[in-house]
Parts: sequence; structure tokens; C-alpha cells
Amino acid sequence: MTIVGFNFTKIEAEKKDLIKGKININNNVSINKVEEKDLSLGNQKQKVLKFTFEFLAKYDPDAGAIILTGDVLFMDDTKKIKEILDGWKKDKKLPKEIMPNILNTIMSKCNIQALILSEQINLPPPIPLPKLQPAQAAEKKS
Repeated sequence: MTIVGFNFTKIEAEKKDLIKGKININNNVSINKVEEKDLSLGNQKQKVLKFTFEFLAKYDPDAGAIILTGDVLFMDDTKKIKEILDGWKKDKKLPKEIMPNILNTIMSKCNIQALILSEQINLPPPIPLPKLQPAQAAEKKS
């Protein structure tokens, strides 16, 4: 099982009124659609699954939002692809063994893009950034 493609199909960032007070940022990812596609590899066609996702970083109280939609292409053997697709059609669920791989790919790409967009429209970063702490006072010598 391998991720062989990733792309954004829609990028939207909006800042509303002047930000005052405490802002809560809620990040959410959802898989909206799973479908089978043919991917050309040289002279051969390979079956892949296309996962359509939406990433939402919502700034509350109503200060803005970043919405990213796109696709992840996932390759596995034909039997496994059919199994995953049948499970999705039946109850809109994905097997536990592939979810971390798909979601981690989406989250890493989307968090980077959302960070860039938030900086461009002056919203706080949607993910916590490392902060330097002031150095501890040097221990007094006895």
C-alpha cells in the first residue's frame, strides 16, 4: 500500500472582523468520497483509489476559516482496492490499517499549506508552533 499522488483542488482562506480576545482554532479532516481510478504507469494501467478530502481550520468566535480540498491517490493490489471500495460503499468507513497513512499524509500537507495561508491573511497559525523560553537565571555561585 502506497500513496502515489496528492493534490489540492480548492484553497480558500478568509479573515473576517478584527480579531479580539481569545481565539479557538478547530482543525478537522473528512474523507468525502472514495472512488476507483486508472493510473497510467508507462504502458500499463494500474487501479488506484482516489480519496477526496476536506481540511477545515475554523477560527472561533467567527474570525475566519481556511478550507482546503483535494485528492490522495492510493495504490495497492487489485483485491485490496476492491475490498476498501466495497467497505466504503457499504458504510462509508475505511480499514484501520490504511487510515493513519492516508490521514497523516493529508494532515502534513494541509497543515503546511494552512500555516502559509494564515500568515498571508494575518490569522494566528492553525497549529501550535515551537516557542523559545527565556533562559533560566544562571545559578548563583556559592
